[in-house]
Amino acid sequence: MKNSLIDETVRTVAWSAIERFSVQGFQFVTSIILARLVVPSEYGLIAMLAIFIAIAQSFVDSGFSNALVQKNDSTETDYSTVFYFNTAVSLLVYSVLFLSAPYIALFYKEPLLDLICKWMGLNVIIQGLSVVQVAKLTVLLDFKTQASASLIAVIISGLLGVSLAYFGYGVWALLIQTLVNNLLNTIFLWIFAKWLPKFVFSWNSLKSLFSFGSKLLLSGLLHTIYINLYSLVIGRKYSAMDVGFFNQSSLLARFPSVSLMAIITRAIYPIQCKIKDDDVLIGTSFINYLRMSCYIIFPIMISIAVLSKPLILILLTDKWLPMAVSLSVLCIAYMWIPIMVLNNQILNVMGRSDYFLKSEIVKKIGGILILIITIPFGLTIICIGLFVYNLFDMIIIIYYSKKVINIGYYKQFKTILPFILLSVIMAGMIFFSMQMFSNAYYQLSVGFIIGIITYITLSKLFNIKEFDFLLSILKKIKSSI
Repeated sequence: MKNSLIDETVRTVAWSAIERFSVQGFQFVTSIILARLVVPSEYGLIAMLAIFIAIAQSFVDSGFSNALVQKNDSTETDYSTVFYFNTAVSLLVYSVLFLSAPYIALFYKEPLLDLICKWMGLNVIIQGLSVVQVAKLTVLLDFKTQASASLIAVIISGLLGVSLAYFGYGVWALLIQTLVNNLLNTIFLWIFAKWLPKFVFSWNSLKSLFSFGSKLLLSGLLHTIYINLYSLVIGRKYSAMDVGFFNQSSLLARFPSVSLMAIITRAIYPIQCKIKDDDVLIGTSFINYLRMSCYIIFPIMISIAVLSKPLILILLTDKWLPMAVSLSVLCIAYMWIPIMVLNNQILNVMGRSDYFLKSEIVKKIGGILILIITIPFGLTIICIGLFVYNLFDMIIIIYYSKKVINIGYYKQFKTILPFILLSVIMAGMIFFSMQMFSNAYYQLSVGFIIGIITYITLSKLFNIKEFDFLLSILKKIKSSI
């Protein structure tokens, strides 16, 4: 059972990784090119709308995607019911967003946001049409199909967005790139998934799925509002340029941890759902996933924090340099994402969306208080507040996850401590190597090489089993593709 679980995990993680690395990698490169072609204030205009679009998208999904995956015996009636419900809700939500656009523009005192919001809101309808296809492919552990659809869409839309930005279309280049990406991805998912809704709708099915999904909806709304509240408040208190700096530093800081955890969690979620009744196996797999996630993500996040200045100068040019300190602080804040995500997911796996909701309520109350306290003191203090919030988040979510898998603070901290120490030592070596050069290219390249050599050497010296396991996993992935 254990070996088959490892093989299945490797296979699913492989295609999940291919999709995420190819898609997110191309998107990342595209975003860097766009950032060089447009000014921070234009990025800020799009970021100002993020909270409204994200809230709208949360209503469209309604937690049904996770509910369909968590329910091991979902039927065609379930899928069709969710599709029709999502379509109706997406149209309703877009209508509200459309009518609210003038007031959103008035709130920010940015008249152009009225028109931008009406066009940007179409993403809600477009993405709502593919929720079921994604859920169905995830249940089947078919990440290869998702990879194909996403990659084609992101390449075409990315090239279009960069071309428009090059010819001076500014904020409209960012808007069109996003719309075309979502539209093409949805079209290709329909083509590749080969699934069509049946002419059936079941209220019983809707109620059954909603009993689980509604709590995830409320939890997701709280998290979405909180995460995007920063752009809203900064946009109101400061300027579009400040929003651009914050949004871009947050994007760069979150990219490694969020992308890697998306690969891991999306692949292991359906697998964990299958073994959720085996207390020993689910607990062991949780610790193994936690160790591997932190072993990979901690050094990446700390390295970016140390190398933030030369990284920004090379990737984004000096017009983005004022965000260097914010980027460093946010990297340290978001390096804890693996712990939070895996503890959150285990609650969903075990069907305890009630615990998930309770934890979100407590965490977001604390998070909003921290934001209120830090908002008058500028971007750096706001970012430090985010670091404090993430520590608070970990404390709360581990408290609730311990109730379902009996793995508490001490055991989880003991699990990740070696990787914290290794990453800190590596960061020190990178920092000292940077002092030998004044050129940003030398600082980044030498720091990167020193960091890798230091981390691998320490892993071998202290016999960190994740290093050898990672090498064997890479071999398995290569043979399974």
